[in-house]
Amino acid sequence: MWGLSGQSFGRTLTPTLKMRCTWGCCSRTLFSASADTAKRSGDAGRAPQVLVNEGGGFDRASGSFVAPVRGVYSFRFHVVKVYNRQTVQVSLMLNTWPVISAFANDPDVTREAATSSVLLPLDPGDRVSLRLRRGNLLGGWKYSSFSGFLIFPL
Repeated sequence: MWGLSGQSFGRTLTPTLKMRCTWGCCSRTLFSASADTAKRSGDAGRAPQVLVNEGGGFDRASGSFVAPVRGVYSFRFHVVKVYNRQTVQVSLMLNTWPVISAFANDPDVTREAATSSVLLPLDPGDRVSLRLRRGNLLGGWKYSSFSGFLIFPL
């Protein structure tokens, strides 16, 4: 569902707390991307707005996150449906398996949000992405987003 053709804002995040690393590595891994075009079910589409990609874990070509280290990661997504009387289903995928899904299915509203979040243990190379299973999404004005970060390495 997500792919990238844009750039990050070029900002480097500066931590405000100094922490002593006891894991043997202190890599910062986080990303956030938003869509600025409408999406339809089965549409590969593009997500040209990358807000941050610290550590380079977000793969711009596929629109998915690839875990650089073994660890526990947090992911969240927020999507908005476009049309009246339509159900939207979005699934967060770990490699090829759906982990969690969110639905927006109120038939009496033209715009409704579906949001979900999850903590996942990942191994290096595991891929996390979103898949639009049903419906259409409103992507303009950054209404749909996908974000994640490393909580701690294992």
